[in-house]
Amino acid sequence: MYEFAYNEVIEESRQDMRARERQAMDRVIAMLRAAQEKGPLSRERVEALFYLRRLWTIFLDDLKDPNNELPEQLRAGIISIGIWMMKEIDRVRGRLTDDLTPMIEINEIIRDGLK
Repeated sequence: MYEFAYNEVIEESRQDMRARERQAMDRVIAMLRAAQEKGPLSRERVEALFYLRRLWTIFLDDLKDPNNELPEQLRAGIISIGIWMMKEIDRVRGRLTDDLTPMIEINEIIRDGLK
């Protein structure tokens, strides 16, 4: 009986975590869209890139944790995306590109996968 209740709590905790991750992704996507509209020298762009880097740093730290329960192949794939995201942030900051569309689209795909 206790094991059943414990398993319910664990499952609810996972659902809560995914919901918070989706909310964070929704926020960063909205920030990136606003930054795209405001242009490369806007405060919105600086804030969006800062938030995006923080979010993906958290994701990468969690994915590298040996206690992470995601399948190894899925973790490796998301880590690769995270590394790409960090490089793309650097490209935007270095003004090698002004287009945030790829980052927006990738984050939308990841967010949709959290459902």
